[in-house]
Amino acid sequence: MGRRKKMVERVTALMSNPEMIRNIGIVAHIDHGKTTLSDNLLAGAGMISKELAGRQLFMDSDEEEQERGITIDSANVSMVHEYDGKEYLINLIDTPGHVDFGGDVTRAMRAVDGAVVVIDAVEGTMPQTETVLRQALKEHVQPVLFINKVDRLINELQVDAQEMQIRLGKLIDHVNKLIKGMNEERYKAGCRVDAANGTVAFGSALYNWAISVPMMQRTGVSFGEVFDYCRAEDMKALAEKCPLHEAVNDMVIRFLPSPIQAQEGRVNAIWHGDMDSEIGKSMATANADGDVAFMVTDITMDPHAGEVATGRLFSGSLSRGTEVYVSGAPRQNRIQQVGIFMGPERLEVDEIPAGNIAAVTGLKDAIVGSTVTTLEDMQSFESITHASEPVVTVAVEAKHMKDLPKLVEVLRQVAKEDPTLKITLDEETGEHLLAGMGELHLEVIAHRIERDKGVEISTTPPLVVYRETITGHAGPVEGKSPNRHNRFYIVVEPLAPEVVALIKSGEISMRMPEVERREKLMAVGLTKEEAKGIADIFESNIYLNMTKGIQYLNETMELVLEGFEEVMKAGPLSREPCMGIKVSLMDAKLHEDAVHRGPAQVIPASRQAIQAAMLMADDTMFEPYQKVFIQVPMDNMGGATKEIQGRRGVIANMTSEGDMTIIESKAPVSELFGFAGDIRSATEGRAMWSTEFAGFEPLPKNLVTEVVSGIRERKGLKAQLPQPSDFMSM
Repeated sequence: MGRRKKMVERVTALMSNPEMIRNIGIVAHIDHGKTTLSDNLLAGAGMISKELAGRQLFMDSDEEEQERGITIDSANVSMVHEYDGKEYLINLIDTPGHVDFGGDVTRAMRAVDGAVVVIDAVEGTMPQTETVLRQALKEHVQPVLFINKVDRLINELQVDAQEMQIRLGKLIDHVNKLIKGMNEERYKAGCRVDAANGTVAFGSALYNWAISVPMMQRTGVSFGEVFDYCRAEDMKALAEKCPLHEAVNDMVIRFLPSPIQAQEGRVNAIWHGDMDSEIGKSMATANADGDVAFMVTDITMDPHAGEVATGRLFSGSLSRGTEVYVSGAPRQNRIQQVGIFMGPERLEVDEIPAGNIAAVTGLKDAIVGSTVTTLEDMQSFESITHASEPVVTVAVEAKHMKDLPKLVEVLRQVAKEDPTLKITLDEETGEHLLAGMGELHLEVIAHRIERDKGVEISTTPPLVVYRETITGHAGPVEGKSPNRHNRFYIVVEPLAPEVVALIKSGEISMRMPEVERREKLMAVGLTKEEAKGIADIFESNIYLNMTKGIQYLNETMELVLEGFEEVMKAGPLSREPCMGIKVSLMDAKLHEDAVHRGPAQVIPASRQAIQAAMLMADDTMFEPYQKVFIQVPMDNMGGATKEIQGRRGVIANMTSEGDMTIIESKAPVSELFGFAGDIRSATEGRAMWSTEFAGFEPLPKNLVTEVVSGIRERKGLKAQLPQPSDFMSM
């Protein structure tokens, strides 16, 4: 305990000097060794014993993580490292690699300034490596590279010293090619990895050794010697000469930015306020004496302290008793405790200054993505956009009636902790629907509800979340209010894919300055009038107000948009969410008396006009797809390809490396349930595979009626498919 206390004293002493801080995330594909690497860094800092490092998996503190051997939640830790005779504070976040928990990676990227990208020397860059790299670049996070499991190259693949260097060189080139392809601007500005200058380290997290060019110069250990040590399986001696934590932490301190270097560029990318304002300048310089600007990136439950909001402090200082505003909340919140994380433990400190990652209790109104500030009218940070969407749903019911009120509370809590979950109450059936990233994601959440929250639940088999969209153009369609005094004339058409891409990447939103948004939309083909007329962006749908000078419309617009959002959440054909729809209001006639244009009149008129127009515009369904990457020995390749093709899958590419075949394919999510068991038996258990969200694609025409009927039956809707006339008031 004394050792831990001493560590806290060293950490707090360094907190107030942003020059000496590095906020970093460890990101990689599943099983490439992130958590083992984190263990080693902690052992090097004297926080866990060196003997246990790599096996203790200190950061995987949850029992389910230990059972499954994967990271499910991001874990934070603060530690001190000495470099060039000076002490530095490293705030580290270990992130999950499984595609179902990719949301955790996105959120962690908002809190850090640099990322250590870990790659398995044998497997190379995998789909999730690309995804996490893309997320890092989007959040303006600087990457460095750690190539792990180099010993496998030597001892399993039996490559010689020259072949090893060639293979490692190819890996580095491939990572740079990915960075260039994702963001050429940043690549040209020096955002690349290079072994010669020291932004790449090689090693083995399991055996605690690592080497980089600067480390070789310092220790005198050459590449050839590393090869000889590995060949002789004398990892211990190598680990003593070239300790992993020194190589990686030195690289982090030399090449990843401090909050002062990072915040100017990062704040500009994630905040659309005025950079010349007081708060703008304060964030750009990580000023601890300025107003508080704190971005919540994670919420967890502590049985004793309640909700703990973890996030990045860009400006000001946090201490107990501070009164703060939370974006979107009506009242102020009072901070009760501030602390730092040491893996599973949270240690209280008196004050946390700007540039650090802080854990705060008392922010009852905060959700992930909230802006917390002492300024009443501060412009909020840009919301966090996730790379994939919830595509699998289960219905959740409490096993015992008495637990029903508790279940509602627990689901609310779970949604707060994990924003990639979508929870809805099905009014017709009274079931609570839980939509997540995949089968594993929902399985873990259901297990946690029972284990941590103490509510016994039963869940239905997983169902797929479809999307409703249109392929044609319709309108103007008239929508009349029940009292016939208000009329809206609506046109609907598909939204250009370029605009959908801008919305999904978070490049345009209703929060950003109008002029900037208008320019971006005109660049992808919207007319000036359309770009000016944007009234609402809801998921990947937009509402345009194309009317001119209509009296009372300003006062009524909020209700009109409520009708629009209701349809976008549940389309007319199947009550599934809508995507890629452009709705334009062309004209409106409104009653002059406000009493006659209230919610009960305007919302149904707006809603029904859009529903009828969508059915006239060839309403159809899109289904979610996943990319499936399979590595399988040549002899078992037939079984694997047959398995994919039998599930309406398409094989995009096949390459071979040695006696292994790598199959790149994609298949509908609805066909992939039970895939794990089937591919094992089809390949005698020899296939390694991973999936990644691949977006939505049109459902084949011959399946639309069958799928829609199935969804309608499940939701208790009328069996016959709806007609436009059902929504037109005569």
